[in-house]
Amino acid sequence: MTSFEPGGTERQMIELARRLDPSRWTVHVPCFRGRGPWFGRVREAAASVVEFPVTTFQSPSALKHMWAFARWCRRSRIAVVHTADLYANIFGLPGAALGGVPVRVGNRREINPDKSRAQIATQRGAYAFAHKVVANSRAAADRLRLERVPARDIAVIPNGVDFDAIRSGVRRPRPRKVVVVANLRPEKGHDVLMDAAVIARRRFPDATFECVGHGPEFNSLIERAGRLRLLHAFTFIGHRDDVAARLADADLFVLPSRSEAFPNAVLEAMAAGLPVVASGVGGILELIDSGRTGLLVPPGEPQPLADALCRLMEDPALAARLGDAGRDEARARYSFDRMVAAFESLYLGELTRRGVIAARQPQWAAS
Repeated sequence: MTSFEPGGTERQMIELARRLDPSRWTVHVPCFRGRGPWFGRVREAAASVVEFPVTTFQSPSALKHMWAFARWCRRSRIAVVHTADLYANIFGLPGAALGGVPVRVGNRREINPDKSRAQIATQRGAYAFAHKVVANSRAAADRLRLERVPARDIAVIPNGVDFDAIRSGVRRPRPRKVVVVANLRPEKGHDVLMDAAVIARRRFPDATFECVGHGPEFNSLIERAGRLRLLHAFTFIGHRDDVAARLADADLFVLPSRSEAFPNAVLEAMAAGLPVVASGVGGILELIDSGRTGLLVPPGEPQPLADALCRLMEDPALAARLGDAGRDEARARYSFDRMVAAFESLYLGELTRRGVIAARQPQWAAS
C-alpha cells in the first residue's frame, strides 16, 4: 500500500487484510509511508507493517528500496504479493518478481481521470510482472483491455461493504437533506452539484447539502459556494470516520462524478437505504439500475442533476421505493464476505496453478 490515508482503495484493501482467514494466511503489509488515520486498523490485523520509504520513482533510491523489498520477500518467504494502487503496482510487482514471489496480483480500481500518460504507461509495464490484475468493476476491466493487458490476466472482484456498520435513518416526509461522500477532487463533480443546487433551490429553498470528505479542492469549493450564494446551504465537514451516521442523518445521496470505477460511497448509501442520484459513468452503471435502484444522470450537466433531485424531493414515496430497492440489491450482491472469499479463491487458484500448493490439500478443497 502507499499509505493509510482515508480513501476508497485504502478502505477496501485494509478490510481485506483484516478479514482474510488467519488460519490460512499470515498477512504482512509493506507500504511507502506507515502513517495515516487508518494505520491503526492495519497494525491490529497484520503480522507486520514494513516501510519502504519511496518518495519519487525518479530517484536512484527507488531502485535501492525495490531491491530491499525483493530481499524482504525472499527472507519472509512471501507466497503472494497483492499491490493496492498505481504506485504500489509500479513498485511492488517488479519488486516481487525480483524477489521470486510465486504469485503476484495487481490492482485496478480507477479509470485514470487524473493520471498522466507516463504514469499509465509505467503502470502498464508493471502489470507485465503480474499473474493477475484485479479490477473492481467491468468498467475498470475494460480500461485494462484498452491498455492491452491480456484478458486472461484480468479478474473482476467488486468492492464490498460492511453491513454491520451501516444503519438506516428515519425517513422524513419532506426529503431535503442531501449528502455527498467523496474526496474533494475535480473528477468528483462538486462544482456541478453546486450549479444544480442553485437550480433545485428555486423550487425547494429549504434544500441543504452536506459534503463529507477532504481534498485539494476544499478552498476553491468554499469560494465557489460564496460566489453562488450557497454558503448557508452547503456544509463541508471534511473527512469523517462516522460516515454511517452521516448517511443515516440524510434524506438523499448524490455523487455527480465525471469518472468512477466502483465507488464505495454509492455502495454504502445503497446499503443504508438512501435513494441515490449519481452520474451514469464507469462502474456506477453496474451498481445503479436507473429508475429501480436509483437515478442516473449525465455527467457534468447541472440541469438533469437538479431535475433528478427535485423529482425525489417532491415524491417521497418514489424516494423510499428507490432506497428500499437499492438496499436489497446491495445486501444481495456486495458483502465483504463475498469479496474476501473471491480474493482467497484467486490467491489459492494461482498458488495451485504454479505448483506452490497441491489441489488436493484441505485448504484448497475447503475454499
